This record gives sequence, structure tokens and C-alpha cells, in this order.
Amino acid sequence: MNSIDVYLELGQKHVFAGALDWPGWCRSGGNEEAALQALIDYGPRYAQALAGAPLKFQAPADVSAFKVIERHPGTSTTDFGAPDIAPAADQRPVYEADLQRFQTLLPAYWRAFDAAVAQAAGKTLRKGPRGGGRDLEKIVEHINGADASYVARLAYKFKRDEGASLQEELDRTRQAVLDALTAAARGELPEHGPRGGTLWQPRYFVRRVAWHLLDHLWEIEDRVS
Repeated sequence: MNSIDVYLELGQKHVFAGALDWPGWCRSGGNEEAALQALIDYGPRYAQALAGAPLKFQAPADVSAFKVIERHPGTSTTDFGAPDIAPAADQRPVYEADLQRFQTLLPAYWRAFDAAVAQAAGKTLRKGPRGGGRDLEKIVEHINGADASYVARLAYKFKRDEGASLQEELDRTRQAVLDALTAAARGELPEHGPRGGTLWQPRYFVRRVAWHLLDHLWEIEDRVS
């Protein structure tokens, strides 16, 4: 595998390392070295999330495979434990080949997430040291709610159906994610919000959707008793 371009988001408590061309493969550590090592450690799990997708990914053996091309100061959100900075590379246009790749990546992640949920069904998820942690259904609801809010960051109009089942809402929201991404990539959505607020670029949209989903996928796998 050729060198993998990564970016670093540098907080006071957490540093995130993310692979620029593999949205969702993003982990954190207490410093740069720990974040890059965490990215290596999760490489095989990321590869598993892509199982069945027609994309060539090989988890690297060590951090020498990485080339850090961007460093950005983090925010309070970074230190809370979530990435919050869009790398400069996400300003690049999304061409049709890029769009097709993203349309392959996201469903692959969804299939992996659904498989983890099915595997954990009927099992108890271990609580944290202070008794914290959502149960399985709450995690799924949380993912769905977050994705519904993310599409608004592309100025895409989507209304949740409060009367629908959770599975129906998952299906609707995922389709909205794909539709919003396609419209944004093809320049069919505004670049600024109605009050002048900054909207997300399509590449960063994919990055955030993917990171959030995979982060909770791996949480479920790690917490299954």
C-alpha cells in the first residue's frame, strides 16, 4: 500500500488522527503518537467494516505508512471526544467518481453497523466505570437523530416521521444522507445557510457521518457482554 495521507486535530486533552481518503477511519489519543497508533490499531476493524465492498483497503502494519499532511488546532469539542475540524483537503470538489465511491462507502458502513446491532440484540451492553452508556436501541436512535441533523448542515430539507418505526426512520434517514450528498456534490444545494452560516462541504459531511457511525459500531462490539 502507498503512503496514507492523514490529518491531525490537536486538542489539549485529545488528538484525532484521520485518514483523508478513508472517511470514518479516525481515532484519538492523548498525543500525536498515540492517535496515530490508535489509527493503526483500528485498521483491521476498519477493513472489516468494508468487508464485501468493492474497494481495495489493506490495513497498514505500523505508523510509517502514514504521511501527516495537515495539523489543525482542536476545539472544546475535540477535548470532549469528538472530531470538530474539517481538514483543508475536504474543500476539494467531489467529482462523479468521488461521489460513487462515497455512495459505496456509506452503505458498507451501514451494513457493518446493522450486523453489529443484530449480533448484540438480546445481549447486555456493559456499562462504563460510572454506570454510563446507552442501551442498544438508544444507540441506534442516537445515530439516526445525528444523521438527520447532519443533512441539515448541507442545507438539505428533511423532516423526520415521528409515527414511523425505528427501522423505517433509519431507512428514510439513510436515503436522505445519500440524496443530500448527491445534491451537494452536484452543486444543487446552497453553499451558505439562510442566515449566512457556514455549511459543511460534502467531503466533510461524509467524514462526520462515517466517523460517528463507526465510533458507535465499535462501541457496541466492545460493550457486548
